[in-house]
Amino acid sequence: MNPAGDKAQVLRRLFFSTLYLSAFTFGGGYVIVTLLKKKFVDEYRWIEEDEMLDLVAIAQSAPGPIAVNGAIVVGYKLAGLLGAAVAIVATVIPPFVIISAVSLFYEAFRDNFLVSQMLAGMQAGVAAVIASVVWQMGTDVVRSKSTASVLVMAAAFAATCLFGVNVVLVVLAAAGLGVARTLLAQRRAKKEGGR
Repeated sequence: MNPAGDKAQVLRRLFFSTLYLSAFTFGGGYVIVTLLKKKFVDEYRWIEEDEMLDLVAIAQSAPGPIAVNGAIVVGYKLAGLLGAAVAIVATVIPPFVIISAVSLFYEAFRDNFLVSQMLAGMQAGVAAVIASVVWQMGTDVVRSKSTASVLVMAAAFAATCLFGVNVVLVVLAAAGLGVARTLLAQRRAKKEGGR
C-alpha cells in the first residue's frame, strides 16, 4: 500500500472509531478517554500505553471538554492536523445530534419516569468506568517505578480528596513540577556532557 492509502485508511478508521465511541459514551470525558485507550492502544496498537498517559495529561490540562481534547490529541498523534480535524468532527456529531433531538422534546423527557430512571442507572455505570480509569492510570504510574511520579500522584489525591484543594490548582502545580523536573534533567545532562 502507498502511504496516501495508509493515511486514508487511518483517517477512515479514526473517524468511525471516534464517532462510535462518542455516540455510545455517557458520563463525560473520562469515560471516552478510557474507551480511546482500549481502542487505539489495546485493539489497534497505534499508540503505546505510556504515550496515551501523556496524551491524557495534555487533554486534561487543555481548556475545553476532555472528550474533544482527548480526540484531538489522539487524532493529531495518528495523522497530524487532518487527523485532529477528523477526530473533532467525529466526536462532536453524536452529542450535537442528540442534544438537538432532546431540545425538541425537552418537555416530554423532563418528566418521563423511564428516562429519569435510565439516567440514574447510567450514573452508577459511569462511576464504575471512571473508577476503572483511575485504577488503570494509577497502577501504570506505580509500575513506572518513578518515585517522583508516585509522590506527585499521592499528593494530588490528598490535596483534592482530603483537603478540598481546587483541581485547577492541583493541575497547575503538577504541570509546574513537570516543567521543573524536565529543566533539571536537561541541566544535569548538559553538565554531564560538558565533562
